[in-house]
Formats: sequence, C-alpha cells, structure tokens
Amino acid sequence: MLKPGAVCVVVFVILCVGGWCQKSEPLAVRGEQSLFRGSDRYDFSYVLPAAALECFWHFAHQSGNFYFSYEVQWVTGIGKDRHITATVNSPEGLLMGTSQDVRGQINFRTKETGFFQICLSNFHNRFGSMKVFLNFGVYYDGFEEMQHQKEQEKKQMNDTLAMIETSAARVQSYVFHMWRYYNFARMRQGTDYYLLLSNYNYVTWWSAAQSLVIVLSGFLQLYFLKRLFYTKTTTDTQKPRC
Repeated sequence: MLKPGAVCVVVFVILCVGGWCQKSEPLAVRGEQSLFRGSDRYDFSYVLPAAALECFWHFAHQSGNFYFSYEVQWVTGIGKDRHITATVNSPEGLLMGTSQDVRGQINFRTKETGFFQICLSNFHNRFGSMKVFLNFGVYYDGFEEMQHQKEQEKKQMNDTLAMIETSAARVQSYVFHMWRYYNFARMRQGTDYYLLLSNYNYVTWWSAAQSLVIVLSGFLQLYFLKRLFYTKTTTDTQKPRC
C-alpha cells in the first residue's frame, strides 16, 4: 500500500511528464511564428549586508546585448569602504565581466541562451552594509528589422503603414537607449543626494559641538576670573593674620 508522500511524488512525476510543469524559459508561440525577442530591463536598489554575497539571475536569448550597471549610494560602518565587487557569469559558468569600483558597467553580447548570473560581493566592507542601485537587462538588435523585412515581402514599398511602423520601431529603440542613460543619471543623482545629506548632518552636529565647546570655555574663563578677584569678608573678631 502506498504512503501519502509516495502518492504525491507519483502525481508530481505524472504532471511533469504530461507537460504541466512550468518551464523557466519563455514558451514559444505555437505555429510558424518565431519566439518574440523584445527587451526586458530592471532597475532597483538593494541593501547589501556586511561581508555578504548576493546573486541575481536574468534570462537572455542568444545574440542579445546584455548590459549591467551599478553604483554604491551609501555605506555604513567603521571603515566605510565604498568599493564593491560585481561579476556576471554565463549559463555555463564562464566569467563574462567583472568590476571592482564604486560604480561600473558590464556590457557584452550573449552567445548562448539561458540564465546569466549577476553577483555582488561586499567583502571590502566587513563591518557595515551598503545600498547599491542596480540597472540590468537585455535588448536585441535587428528584431524590428527582421519583422519589417518579412512584412515588406507582402506589401509594396510605398505603403504608408510600413513607413509608420518603421518610424515607430526606430523611435522605440531610441526611447529605450534614452531610458538607459536616464537610469545612469538617476544613479548619480541618488549618490549625490545621500552624500549631500551626510555632509549636512556632519556639518550640523560638528557646528553644535563647537558651539557647546565655545559656551563651556567662556563659562570656565568667567568662573576662574571671578575666583581671582574673590575677597573674603572679615569682622573684628576674624581679622587676617600676618
């Protein structure tokens, strides 16, 4: 007689064999239509703990343009070392690029399909965490041109709709690259904001400490000067002796 755990395993195997398990790779469209290759991108901030190693995976098809950029925005701890080690590995485990700086970029053309690994290491700063802004993604050159070439076989050269589609695809590509540069400027703006905030707090507390020291030193000077001119009152019975 089968146990409940064994029944669950058998049902899971049957579902996977029957095609009910979801694949991690995007599914192709049925029919003669090829797999869509547009562009996907991500940008977010992540707080990396002290002496920690964090990795992210991003799917990309072959013959795509993979880009990855980062910038350290703020650091806590004693040493406050802003350097970070960033690496990108291929699905086969090959090192595609590395960077060891406050900010950096890794760009390359994908030669295989799979999940690319992005790793961030904070071993430079063992006693404090850091906030890192990440911007990565993949885009495919020539996709719009290939689609347009297939459609041109069915349409005439002077078709107004084809001209509009070509212009729209070109504008979409320009907007995508503008978005990349905008994100890079956003990273720099965030870093400058946290630096300005840190300097403001430093100047405020340092000025308050200096003001306290000045007031305290003035009080002590007044106290000791008053002690120099202090005279004890005497009476007929309590006269100072020679």
